[in-house]
Amino acid sequence: MQVYHLGHSLVGRNMPAMLAQLAGAGHGYASQLGWGASLRDHWEPAVPVNGFDVENAHDRFRAAGEAIESGLYDAVVFTEMVEIADAIRYHDSAKYLTRWAQLAKSARPDVRLYLYETWHNTDDPSGWLDRIDSDLAKRWEADIAFPAARALGVPIHIIPAGQVIAAVVRRITQAGGIGALSDRDALFAQTPEGGVDTIHLGDLGNYLVALTHFATLYHRSPVGLPLALARADGTAAKAPDAQAGLMMQETVWDVVRRYQQSGVAA
Repeated sequence: MQVYHLGHSLVGRNMPAMLAQLAGAGHGYASQLGWGASLRDHWEPAVPVNGFDVENAHDRFRAAGEAIESGLYDAVVFTEMVEIADAIRYHDSAKYLTRWAQLAKSARPDVRLYLYETWHNTDDPSGWLDRIDSDLAKRWEADIAFPAARALGVPIHIIPAGQVIAAVVRRITQAGGIGALSDRDALFAQTPEGGVDTIHLGDLGNYLVALTHFATLYHRSPVGLPLALARADGTAAKAPDAQAGLMMQETVWDVVRRYQQSGVAA
């Protein structure tokens, strides 16, 4: 597949690079990113995309409008900003998802459209797992994906990355740790000060999200895929051990194939 990613740092450079390695020869991709950018920010020419020059200083950058209008991409993955409630309230998420999706559909009628379900900060006062559970139907589906799909008359599938991360964290917690995954923090990056980043993923988290994209886009089980991958800059990413890797792969496939809006479920 040829895949276009539109979003921000929860897409990043490493996750799409890992997805390409999992998919193998023939998979191509490009992206446009920003710092916390909403779909509205990427659409409106008068609205600056924070961090645009920094986030897109790599050879996989392709300007979003030109890329999507080219019709060269089999799938377009749209990513809304965090906090999702603020994106809906102040950035008109459904309206701008509809505009981007219509642009893609007009350029290529058989394009597959996806909304990437992300997550929120782990210190959310409402409860991190509770928010992931409740936001799926309330925010991602009812407030964003479904209105846009109705307006277009075509499906907009959801890549359930937040659901997968929550399922993996629950399994880690229940087991008291699985291999290299001692707790939830093992999935997240470290801050420059050495603390745990409350929103951005580390290598293991990016690996998990890349598996989720693979299963959703390719309609294939990720069980048995390689554990050792490289980051976008070519350096070796931290790989899960065999026990943790198998659990991550099995959990991804279990969530993706059971979730109807992934487009994989029967």
